[in-house]
Amino acid sequence: MILITGHVILAPEHRERIIALGAEHSARSRSEPGCLAHNCHIDVENPDRLMFVEEWESVDAVRAHFAQPASRAFVTEMCALSPAPPVIRIYAAEEITATLMG
Repeated sequence: MILITGHVILAPEHRERIIALGAEHSARSRSEPGCLAHNCHIDVENPDRLMFVEEWESVDAVRAHFAQPASRAFVTEMCALSPAPPVIRIYAAEEITATLMG
């Protein structure tokens, strides 16, 4: 599984637009092949940061997602509206809950 985390800073004058874009992007992404989960959340410790958490079946699914024109347009608009560049981190992950929980 591929895990992606990221965030964007909310500029006060664009706050509602950035949140709406994030929600639209997450909903659209969930319909893509290989997307297991895609959500955005307001950071409760920093309400000016919109967080993204994504789960994908494979690297190929992530590559296809990034190649989507809508994904590219989303990043372009986020960069234009936010006072700082978006942050994204991509991890290869495996679920270990059963091992940790006994």
